[in-house]
Amino acid sequence: MSPTHTDVDTRIRQLTPSVINKIAAGEVIERPASVVKELLENSVDALSSRIEVEIENGGVDCIRIVDDGEGIHPDDFELSVASHATSKIVDADDLFRVQTMGFRGEALASIAEVSQFQLRSRRRGADIGMELNVHGGILKEPHVCGCPEGTRIEVRQLFFNTPVRRKFLKTPATEFGHISEQFTRIALANPNLHLVLRHNDKIVYELPATHRLIERLELFYGSKLTEQLIWVESEHEGAHIRGYVAHPSQSKATRKGQYLFLNGRWIQDRSLQHALSEAYRGLVMVGRHPISFLFLEVDPNQVDVNVHPTKSEVRFQNSQILYRLLLSTLRNQFLSMDLDSRLDLPNQSGKAGAQASQSPVPAEELRNELSSWVQKELQPPPGRVLFSADNLNPAADQKAGALENRSSDEMLAANPSLEGQGVSAGLQDHSEEFSTDQPSATADQDEESSAIADDVRAMQVHDCYLVVETREGLTVIDQHALHERIMYEQLRRRVLSGKVEVQKMLMPVMVELSSRESQTLLDQQEVLAELGLIIEGFGGSTIALTGYPTLMSRADPQSLLRDLADQIESQGRKVERRDLIDALLHMMSCKAAIKAGQRLSFEEIESLLAQRHLCDDHHHCPHGRPTALKLTREELDRQFGRLGS
Repeated sequence: MSPTHTDVDTRIRQLTPSVINKIAAGEVIERPASVVKELLENSVDALSSRIEVEIENGGVDCIRIVDDGEGIHPDDFELSVASHATSKIVDADDLFRVQTMGFRGEALASIAEVSQFQLRSRRRGADIGMELNVHGGILKEPHVCGCPEGTRIEVRQLFFNTPVRRKFLKTPATEFGHISEQFTRIALANPNLHLVLRHNDKIVYELPATHRLIERLELFYGSKLTEQLIWVESEHEGAHIRGYVAHPSQSKATRKGQYLFLNGRWIQDRSLQHALSEAYRGLVMVGRHPISFLFLEVDPNQVDVNVHPTKSEVRFQNSQILYRLLLSTLRNQFLSMDLDSRLDLPNQSGKAGAQASQSPVPAEELRNELSSWVQKELQPPPGRVLFSADNLNPAADQKAGALENRSSDEMLAANPSLEGQGVSAGLQDHSEEFSTDQPSATADQDEESSAIADDVRAMQVHDCYLVVETREGLTVIDQHALHERIMYEQLRRRVLSGKVEVQKMLMPVMVELSSRESQTLLDQQEVLAELGLIIEGFGGSTIALTGYPTLMSRADPQSLLRDLADQIESQGRKVERRDLIDALLHMMSCKAAIKAGQRLSFEEIESLLAQRHLCDDHHHCPHGRPTALKLTREELDRQFGRLGS
């Protein structure tokens, strides 16, 4: 029989220090990694130059941290494990100018309450040190001992007196993974420290001190990632941001590759994470997340670090300044770079010029394979002319002229599936429309585009990819992804300028939809009008389409409106207007772009490649897929065994 309300003593009582510390331990000490975090932060605050971390059995059996810092004064040993005792702050005002990692004064007290705790420390210049032992919150008298300068803390049998918490710990491997992550955060924030991490007497990391962050990143993540890192730095209104972000080709399925440090402290901030995602919008594929190692420095008076027990979340006085600073810094950096992806081929011979691997593929065999592939895959069908050296030879001008003068009607006759798509006319029309939107284009740029067109050596493969010769090697282009990016930028530029050209219908196009789809579209009637789609309710669930953007003239109205309704619903009711318009632009550009499987004429290929150089970002489609892959001449020579010959 359960007790009734009257059976329970409801009088208010003062909790004992032991219960208070156990409650605090539940908030601050979640797992062994929490202990490592708190002790490492104390060692950093002690101005250490070397810190060693030793772990046994995932931190459950033993955590030992040794540093060569300032040490603890002998008179402060008992206070060091007292609740809310600290040397970091004096009064409440100090909370708004915290410049140290720790300041709450509850970490050691909480740890000592739920473990067998030993503290040894010797001040710099002192002859002897002191030792303090705490067993499950029971303090023993400090006594003198011999020890090196600095502090040594040993935590054994964590949660031995709180079996419920101990029961919920994961496997030693999992717990050590969390410890390794905490160690990584401290190591990245403090590359000037010599750090060592051991697990079960085996060295996991030995990190010598360095003044170059990239060297430490390479030790953690290898050269493959660090070679793809981009340095960024900017300052605005007292806020300074610096660090590395990864090339868009490097991404993760989660945000675990995003490291953000505020005044040397690792933090999480949704606003800044959103700014990072916005900066990479259209550069990484949907569902993938960018990698970053960014360090933010602001006036401590402008940030409140006392909003979370573990100090992992902060509150900024003006987060919008930081948001805009991060977003503009990354976007400006990306716009000034070549973000083309590289074609990743296996290196049969190891390093360039090095000896071949144990079972190399002979160069002659590689040549034969490529030759047979060219004959099989690239052989033009009857009546179809591909580009060759003869087409570009001055002695073959007449043949080249005949090729360039092929009409779209001839192409449609050869491939009836293109009828109604208007690929050639669409590309040419879009090229003219795009150039009219570029009043700032100079004569030099026009000459450069003309030169590119004159020198183009390209062919279509599988009616899907364009293989283009470049000065550096060759580039393989996804025709749909590239045209989708071109269409997206054209549509977006016109929407932002309010100059979307609308084709008025002589007779409205009636589109029958479900009542849900019809209502969804009518609710966003103003947004669709900004995109050039003029719709009206015609009764029931029928929509009357009275205006259509000229850039979308080849898309099917009924299919487009249905997809628009689905896209609007998938965005949710609370989506911002800007995000909704951007999502609709993505979908509309995909609908309007040429598709994989559509065979293109020389004029169409030429027009598509010319527009590529007029885009702000022609490296990725709006969904983040690469539009092109590069293969350098050096890589080709290496694959064919030509290097060193």
